Amino acid sequence: MNPLAAFPVTRRWPARHPERIQLYSLPTPNGVKASIMLEETGLPYEAHTVSFDAQDQLTPEFIALNPNNKIPALIDPNGPGGQPLPLWESGAILLYLAQKSGRFMPADAALHWQTVQWLMFQVGAVGPMFGQVGFFHKFAGRAFEDKRPRDRYVNEAKRLLAVLEGRLQGRAWIMGDDYTVADIATWPWVNNLVTFYEAADLVGWKDFAELQRVREAFLARPAVQRGLAIPPRPGA
Repeated sequence: MNPLAAFPVTRRWPARHPERIQLYSLPTPNGVKASIMLEETGLPYEAHTVSFDAQDQLTPEFIALNPNNKIPALIDPNGPGGQPLPLWESGAILLYLAQKSGRFMPADAALHWQTVQWLMFQVGAVGPMFGQVGFFHKFAGRAFEDKRPRDRYVNEAKRLLAVLEGRLQGRAWIMGDDYTVADIATWPWVNNLVTFYEAADLVGWKDFAELQRVREAFLARPAVQRGLAIPPRPGA
């Protein structure tokens, strides 16, 4: 019996390998958190492209999986208790995959919660603020004559970068020597800010030596290189 048959999303995106985790995503900063984590852990999965151009995220099948109509989302056919688990929100997905794989989350209780703290820092601050910089600097917002909204988010992005810069002093990764879900969540957004959003000069990227160092280390990881291109964009 197909454990995914009850999920409408699988009718729009049929599973070739229904025994694997099914990922519904696009290579955006939030989307690649999931694909990088899956590549890093080696958990078997199958990726499906959710095209924003085709408004796939607004279809009834996708909304049945994620009522917030955002990517990434997934279904694990072998979730807790052996039952299928649908899941959305990138932070929740990272925590679930860390628990399922037993990787990229410290076993020590105090370090565990400190890692969650930095994960929440990305989810609640880094992602939303950097996304606003992108809107006002690269997308529709750049046409606004009043630059105060843009400057508000640029200044907040600078502040957040400075927080991370301070955290990385004397540390290889956000939590120290160990690479964790906090890094998998954060560095796609940092990378996107200075590349795709073309905001390096705007936020003073040259002044953040520690961020430059760790971003390069992140991008050098083979699993990251693979995950940044999964799933492929439509037409790629």
